[in-house]
Amino acid sequence: MFIVPEAAIADILTRTDAFTAVEQVFAALSAGSAHNFPVIREAIGHEDALYGFKGGFDGKGMSLGLKAGGYWPHNLQRRGLINHQSTVFLFDPNTGKVAAMVGGNLLTALRTAAASAVSIKHLARKDAKVMGMIGAGHQAKFQLRAALETHSFKKVIGWNRTPAALLGLAEVAMQAGVPFEAVSLDGMTEADVVISITSVFSPIFGAAHISPGTHVACMGTDTIGKQECGTDLITKATVFTDEIGQSITLGEAQHAIKAGLKARDAITELGAVINGAHAGRTSDDEITLFDGTGVGLQDLAVAASIVERAVEKGAAIEVDF
Repeated sequence: MFIVPEAAIADILTRTDAFTAVEQVFAALSAGSAHNFPVIREAIGHEDALYGFKGGFDGKGMSLGLKAGGYWPHNLQRRGLINHQSTVFLFDPNTGKVAAMVGGNLLTALRTAAASAVSIKHLARKDAKVMGMIGAGHQAKFQLRAALETHSFKKVIGWNRTPAALLGLAEVAMQAGVPFEAVSLDGMTEADVVISITSVFSPIFGAAHISPGTHVACMGTDTIGKQECGTDLITKATVFTDEIGQSITLGEAQHAIKAGLKARDAITELGAVINGAHAGRTSDDEITLFDGTGVGLQDLAVAASIVERAVEKGAAIEVDF
């Protein structure tokens, strides 16, 4: 088997590679050539941590495996550790033999950012100019970098409960040559595209904060009980997702579904848009919303790309296992 340690991945994985792998997974899921396994995600009763497993099999990309990991909220108090910790394991789909172990932290950040970027590419208005960010944690900078590569944005606006954290987003915008402005949530109505990337269990924003024609990517809800936006926005928007089963049980749509405000058949997989089976956005005034729950197949596809490149570069460690 091959081992690709976390420290090696920054020199191997690019945003372009992550975007391509994730877009192909969306398409395969919708076409029925790949399927996601049920997610296991539980509080472990120690360190306030959430831990679990995501996995699946992509019969087109021939990726089989799982990602193990979760969220340790106190890690920022420990030197050199981020809150999200994970590792990806790949298996040979022909024999079941373990094929690779890949560090999953940077991988997760890049594939999550790629997922929202794919949604922006396929669902946002082509003339979108103002990029809005809700949340400014570790993942937010990855999200903004990927999003800015999809359109010719002229401005970035951002909101965070702790305004000082917005300096990181301002730096990313500056590096891209785009001005940045901190705004109130009411000021988010200026945005043509909004990404929310928080870990909250009570909604931060709703329909009143989103203008007609905006594309919203809700990327923080991946657990039962989490909620970034109000059900009024889910009800008003045309909702797309990575995987419907996850969207209605542990994604942003779970609350509207439970309350009977949104029907399951009113939610569409983004892969259907990529494959041409669904039109996607149908008007410039339509609010589109991507419920990014994070499917294990994304991790596997990106991990497989990492292993292939690491072997080519001589950066993979081969062990007899």
